[in-house]
Parts: sequence; C-alpha cells; structure tokens
Amino acid sequence: MELVLSAAIGILAASGIWLLLRPRTFQVIIGLCLLSYAVNLFIFSMGRLALGAPPIMPRGGFINPAAYADPVPQALVLTAIVISFATTALFLVVMIASRGVTGTDHVDGQEREE
Repeated sequence: MELVLSAAIGILAASGIWLLLRPRTFQVIIGLCLLSYAVNLFIFSMGRLALGAPPIMPRGGFINPAAYADPVPQALVLTAIVISFATTALFLVVMIASRGVTGTDHVDGQEREE
C-alpha cells in the first residue's frame, strides 16, 4: 500500500509541476490543484496507513498506539482542502479578469510570435 501511495503522490506532484510550467493560465490552475492534492496525500500519509483503525484512543487505557490513526494529519488535510478550494476560486476569478483585460489566456499576457 505504501508503494502505491508514494507512486500516486509522485505522479501527482510531477504532473502538477509540469502543468505549472505551461504557458496557459488554465493549465497553471490545474497544475496547482494537482500539486495541492499531492501535498494533501503526503500529509495524510504521515498519520500512518491503518485500515479500519479508530482515529482516537479509548479513555482510561493505553493500548498499542500503532493500532490507532493519528487525527492531526486528518484535520490538517481537511483545512488544506478548504484553503485550496478558496485559492482555486480566487485564481479562476483573476484568470477571467486577466483574459478580459488582455484578450488572451497566456501567463505573460502575450501570444507567441511564430
């Protein structure tokens, strides 16, 4: 499971970085989304990969801590999802305004001369 998750994180991060380097603004926004998904998966994996494990230890006894998931990365990922959604909405509004002003969707505002 760790190999599949690490491969997924690597593929998402590589695809996000590749799209960030593209000249169109929509591709840059998709690249930022993919990169944020990769970071969210990475943070989520820091809480151990335990299938079917409860997130909180029971009261009154200390049992094997490896049998419980860490709730802090889960809370961080939920917060990051909300922040990335708001950031994506802001980027879309700026992209639409930039396209209206410049008439193009290139990152630098100018079409290539070929």
